[in-house]
Amino acid sequence: MSDRSMRAMRKHALAAATATALSCVAMSAFAADRINLAALANESQDEFIVKYRDGSAQRSNPATLERSLSSAATGFAGKGKALGLKHLRRTALGSDVVRAGRKLDRVEAESLMRQIAADPNVEYVEPNARMYPTATPNDTRFGEQWGYTDADAGINATTAWDVSTGTGVVVAVIDTGIVSHSDLNANILPGYDFVSDATAARDGNGRDSDPSDQGDWFVAGECGRNYNSNSSWHGTHVAGTVAAVTNNAKGVAGTAYNAKVVPVRVLAKCGGSLADIADAITWASGGTVSGVPANANPAEVINMSLGGAGACGSTYQAAINGAVSRGTTVVVAAGNNNGNAADARPANCTGVITVGAVDSAGARSVWSSTQKSNYGSVVDIAAPGSNILSTLNAGTTTPGAESYASYGGTSMATPHVAGVVALLQAKATTPKTPAEIETLLKNTARAFPQTPDQPIGVGIVNAKAALDALGGTPNPGTQTYSNGTDYNIPDNNTTGVSSSIVVSGRTGNAPSNASVTVNIVHPYKGDLKVDLIAPDGSVYTIHNRSGGSADNVSGTFTVNLSSEALNGTWKLRAVDAAAADVGRIDTWSITF
Repeated sequence: MSDRSMRAMRKHALAAATATALSCVAMSAFAADRINLAALANESQDEFIVKYRDGSAQRSNPATLERSLSSAATGFAGKGKALGLKHLRRTALGSDVVRAGRKLDRVEAESLMRQIAADPNVEYVEPNARMYPTATPNDTRFGEQWGYTDADAGINATTAWDVSTGTGVVVAVIDTGIVSHSDLNANILPGYDFVSDATAARDGNGRDSDPSDQGDWFVAGECGRNYNSNSSWHGTHVAGTVAAVTNNAKGVAGTAYNAKVVPVRVLAKCGGSLADIADAITWASGGTVSGVPANANPAEVINMSLGGAGACGSTYQAAINGAVSRGTTVVVAAGNNNGNAADARPANCTGVITVGAVDSAGARSVWSSTQKSNYGSVVDIAAPGSNILSTLNAGTTTPGAESYASYGGTSMATPHVAGVVALLQAKATTPKTPAEIETLLKNTARAFPQTPDQPIGVGIVNAKAALDALGGTPNPGTQTYSNGTDYNIPDNNTTGVSSSIVVSGRTGNAPSNASVTVNIVHPYKGDLKVDLIAPDGSVYTIHNRSGGSADNVSGTFTVNLSSEALNGTWKLRAVDAAAADVGRIDTWSITF
């Protein structure tokens, strides 16, 4: 072969190699745009979320999808070991959850993701990462809920409750689920268990309609940890801060105590997966999730006191965008790692309200040498997050007796804000958009009593100021309403007579300590039954044929009316159930 021919062959080979190299570089750059490498944690990975483009064969043909996964596994270069990729399920967002045949370290996971993304039909790929509760448990019982009233850092809840208590609003708590608690049960609506891993769920069947918290305990060697951990009952604690039953002479108060909570279980043993959380966000906000019954109570507010490291990613953002488009305000914890919340998700997702934590002095919360409230420009607002007392359970692994405990964390700050959002939506004449809610909260936040050592939002959430800025006329405070007209009580009559008082211009519910003052003139009070009738027809008995031959029913009675709306027609009814004696309703009044 001539030198000329040899040179021509070498030139052709070099050109081909160069073209191949350029092609590979171009492919890598193209694929990198669709890989969430920032989401790779240091822990091993074996599940990934892959979104194929709309209209692709992989979206419509399971066989094509399996072939694509097989091809990616075959091309995977991971320490010389064979790898199989198994399709697990499709999410509500149209992406697919796939599982590798073994755990992959960071380098291997990146290699596999690049191999998957080399397919031009792949829109994005990211790890199905684990999220964890952001609470920092504190065993010290604080004894009171300073976060509602503290002069330095409280949210001004008690004055806000004169205007709104959250009636009619639904808050979804996406967390570890719920355990039975007598100070919470009345405000709990049906939820759902989205934990797809039956082993982690500890209920033997993965996803189901029972959001009961089975416990998230683990022992050393599990979950990548070298220590034992008891169950946190995290979701129950968060739910109590949102909407614990209030004015019932026991336990704790909730921020929006007449709102309802839909518990959505996504966290179990070793945390929870991104795919499960994304489906939960979709369902909680009224979206459709394949194989899951529709949520009968779509939430106006979602509370996510959870998080993990990494960029927000396409899966989280798509789920949040869907929720926001349905009018749901998404409130999330900034995290507790004393780092920039821009590196924590979902705190760094767009369209959410990200919450930092303050202590009772108004300083950035510190729980240990390494655990402090995250900070940075993505944090929107702060709320009480140190020594927060709420509902809990005494079980160390499985549920035991109900209890109360103080926890600390941005997990505890977040439900304060979610509760305030519920107060706002309950008062609003028309629902406010998530963007409008965020603006209201920021524009009315109270100034920090001291400049935080790191930025944790524009200020501390101020429930009363936010409600005032919403517009409308707030309640005028405690008022007394009276009727001094005489009403004769028919003798020996089962119907009796009623005297009415009309209340208007008020918002929210009556208190648990409403005062009813009665002056009924009658020579034999043992004949009388006296009832207060609420506007909705509920009956509260004040006097029931007691007192024998003594005369008159006269005095002030304290009545728990916390489940009753203030506005409407209130009635005092008196029935004379025996013959021979007659009397009258002389005057009566109600104070609330």
